[in-house]
Amino acid sequence: MTTTKHLLFTALALASTNAMADWSTTVTGASDYTFNGVSQTQDDPAIQGSLDYGFDSGVYAGSWASNVDFADDTNLEWDFYVGKFITLNESWSMDYGIAYYSYHGDTNSSDGNYPEVYSKFGFTNELGQTEFNFWYSWDYFGTGAGHTIAMIAHSVEVAEGHTLRASFDVSNSLDGDKYMWDAGDKSYYHYRLAYQTSVEGFNLELAAENTSLDYNTADERIVFSVSRTFSL
Repeated sequence: MTTTKHLLFTALALASTNAMADWSTTVTGASDYTFNGVSQTQDDPAIQGSLDYGFDSGVYAGSWASNVDFADDTNLEWDFYVGKFITLNESWSMDYGIAYYSYHGDTNSSDGNYPEVYSKFGFTNELGQTEFNFWYSWDYFGTGAGHTIAMIAHSVEVAEGHTLRASFDVSNSLDGDKYMWDAGDKSYYHYRLAYQTSVEGFNLELAAENTSLDYNTADERIVFSVSRTFSL
């Protein structure tokens, strides 16, 4: 079982911002599948998909899946989530909910299944959009360890249809005796700068990222992804 985890950044953001769009599905192809800068596919490409439903109240629910490549025969991640998106005022929004991550392919893959709660705050003004995002699990990868992720990000439209998004996040194990990363670290940092645009209905992203971890699947890398969302 890998010692890192992808969080549904794209899928949850899509679900929340389209909370009143009824059924939708998104298909994504990526040159790598990373969680906070750590490859979940041994630096290989990934095919991902989600199915989401949004209610008029802002409540949403959905499921997301991707191929993975862990040390055992685990080859599929399949996740589920439910949450609510709220517009607080003209500048502030909030998105909160719970997700459950499941793994498949090996007899013991499900040992790594775990739940997680999250809250995300967005602030928008003439300078762009700033995000303050938080995640917490009380049973990270089924180890019984508490685990948190805190992120700050800022997106700015540098030209019409062209956006730069810079982010910094910290992953932290609250129980080092139960869970640490491969390098023996209880926490690590992740830096990311992404260029985002859309062409003919396809969303494109080119991102450069790196971490403070010292192993091959967490070193500096360039990740390209293309996705498309369909309303059902």
